[in-house]
Formats: sequence, structure tokens, C-alpha cells
Amino acid sequence: MSVLSWVSVAVFLASYALIATERIHRVAAALGGAGIMLAIHATGAEAAFFSEHSGIDWNVIFLLLGMMIIVGVLKQTGVFEYLAIWAAKRARGRPFRLMVLLVLITAGASALLDNVTTVLLIAPVTFLVCERLAVNPIPFLIAEALSSNIGGAATLVGDPPNIIIASRGGLSFNDFLIHMAPMVIVLMVVFVGLCRLMFGRSFRYDPERAAEVMALDEREAIADRRLLWQSLAVLALVMAAFVLHPVLHYEPSVVALLGAGVLVAATRVTTSEAIAEVEWPTLVFFAGLFVMVGALVETGVIAGLSEAAVAATDGRLELTTMGLLGVSAVLSAIVDNIPYVATMSPIVEQLVQATGDGGGQVLWWALAFGADLGGNATAVGAAANVVILGIAARNGTPISFWQFTRYGLIVTVVTVTLVAPYLWLRYLM
Repeated sequence: MSVLSWVSVAVFLASYALIATERIHRVAAALGGAGIMLAIHATGAEAAFFSEHSGIDWNVIFLLLGMMIIVGVLKQTGVFEYLAIWAAKRARGRPFRLMVLLVLITAGASALLDNVTTVLLIAPVTFLVCERLAVNPIPFLIAEALSSNIGGAATLVGDPPNIIIASRGGLSFNDFLIHMAPMVIVLMVVFVGLCRLMFGRSFRYDPERAAEVMALDEREAIADRRLLWQSLAVLALVMAAFVLHPVLHYEPSVVALLGAGVLVAATRVTTSEAIAEVEWPTLVFFAGLFVMVGALVETGVIAGLSEAAVAATDGRLELTTMGLLGVSAVLSAIVDNIPYVATMSPIVEQLVQATGDGGGQVLWWALAFGADLGGNATAVGAAANVVILGIAARNGTPISFWQFTRYGLIVTVVTVTLVAPYLWLRYLM
């Protein structure tokens, strides 16, 4: 690698260390790192702001912005309080039952929507129901972020890296359902068991609180029924457009912005009220992170690491598949999995074509599983993780980098380890 590549790596590692140790605010660390990358010409304005492969992913930024506005409007209707009471009553006030219910809802919704949208919708419910039951919301939020990444792996639209993989590999929505979804169901069963082991000490059942919740009527929580129906209609259209992305060809960011615009224009909600719930620090953090990772792409660092890892397998499909799964999981834990997949997918495409008999398609599933599940390992490995941390901080219950990562690492190691024999037995035997 060139001197500039090594300097870029040093800047990224220093910024990452500051984010991990929380010596300074993560937004300041990301923006500082991005500024230095631009100053040393590791990347430039053209690449940072306009490049599809090494710039800020505006689709992610504006998807988040649009959905945050929609969620902010929904919050005024009282629907989250309604759902919180409903969930607590179905769980009969039992914290572990509630966690199981919430993570299964999160995983299922993440398969139909994208996982970022899902955590934006489920997090407000979590805070309200935990307040009702007097339990710590942090284990629930971490579990929801992890389950959203697992559930999102099941479909083409569930996780942003899957959309990139489908586009490059010519894969359909049904391809992901057939090859990814069966294993995701197994992983979710295992994950529920892990939740019991990891968070078991956090579950404290309060009979008095549970009795109070069971006596509530969730219908009384709805504050504005007209606004609720308007918001739900717009949200349903947005969700349908997400699912129909292969047919409509509208980017999720465009759909979210259109939905937010229609909702604000067609209701009595003011602009200031609509943007009050926008997590601006989260959006800025993403922008800085994208610039830093883009610099590693521009200087050839990520491509060099990926190619070296694949070359080490000596062209054998079995070793290449397992190596790709492991490397993708590790690198997606360190850098955001979206730019990683954008960089790695052309290399995988060449490897798939080189096999010539169609058997190389397993490499796409190795890349998808590695990137989607590896994103669980750290607090900055996936967009959903960053969003959860931002929401938690805004609500006065901050989750530290290591508090999230110590659970994420366990889940990543277990899930990736289970995927390895699945790929081997189904595609390589």
C-alpha cells in the first residue's frame, strides 16, 4: 500500500478508537476523521459527496430523515402508547415474554421493510412499555437492533447490503427468500435463547406494575384519531413501495421523503413539530463515517484487504466461501457494511463468473450473511445499531459503544458459526 493508504488507515483507527472509548463525542470523532481524510487528499469533494461507491450514501441519510419525520408525526397520535400497552398486556407484564414478542416483531418487520425503518418504529414503543413496567429499556433496545439485522438478512429489501448484492448479482426477491430466509428463521430461534442467557439478570417481574398495566385500556391512549388514520395510510403506502421496489424502481430514500412530505402537507402538523423528532446527530455521524470509509475505498485499502483474503484461499470454492463469510463478518464489524459490500461485490461477481457452472452463487450468500450478521458485532457495524444508540441517547438512557458491542460480538460469533455449516452442507457438498 502507498504512504497515503497507511496514513488513511491510521486516521480511521484513531477516529474509531475515540468512538469506541468515548473520549470525545462520536459525532465529533467522525467529523474530525472525515475532515482529516479530506485535508490529506485521501478523498476529495467529488468522491466524498457524489461518488456512488466511496461517498456519503445519501440514500441512507434521506431514508432516515424521511422515516424520522413520519415517526415524529405518528408519535403525536398516541399510537406508540397504544402499542406499548397492547404488548405489555399480551406478555402479561413478564419482561422476558415482552422481549421475545418485541424481537420477533422487529425481525419480522425488518424482513418486509428495511431494518432501519423498523427500529425507528419499534424504539418509541419500547421506551413506553419499559416505563410502564419499570424495567431497564437498554437490554430491549440492544436485542431489537440485533434482531433487526438478523431478520433483515432474510429478504432483498430487509438490509441495504442485500439491495447492492441483488443488483450486482442479478438476484431476485424470491432468491433471497429461498436461500437466506430458512436459515434466518433458525438463527432467530437461537437468538431468542441467547437473549435469555445474555439479559436474564435484567428481567425483574413486578406484580403490582403488571396488574396496573393489565387494567389499562389501550384504546384510551389514542390522542388524535384523524391524524392516526392519515399517518397509517401514508405509512402503509410507504411500506408497500418498499416491498415493491423491484417493480417500481423507486429508491427507499425517495419513498420515505415523499411519504414525509405528503404527511406534513396533508395534515395539521407544523413543520417544526414534524422535524422535532429528527435525530440530527445520528445523520451527521453517518455522513462523517461514510466519508472516512470512502477514503479507505479511494486509497484501495478495503479492496486490497478483500482481494488478499480471497487470494489466500487459492481459488478453491469451499475455502473461498468460508473465507468470504469470515472476512465479511470481521470487516463489516469494523466499517459500516454498506460501503464494504459496495466495494466487495465487483470482486465476488468476478469470482462467481470464474466458476462457470453456476455453483459460485454460494459466494453471494456468503457475502450477504457475513455482511448482515457481521454488522451486529459492534455499535457502528450496521445502520440500525447507530440509530438505536442515537434514540437511546436522546431519551436519556445512553448506550455505550462497549455496552452494545459485548453483546453484539457474542451474537455475531454464534450466528456466523451456525451459517458456515449451512452454506457447506447446502451448496458445497
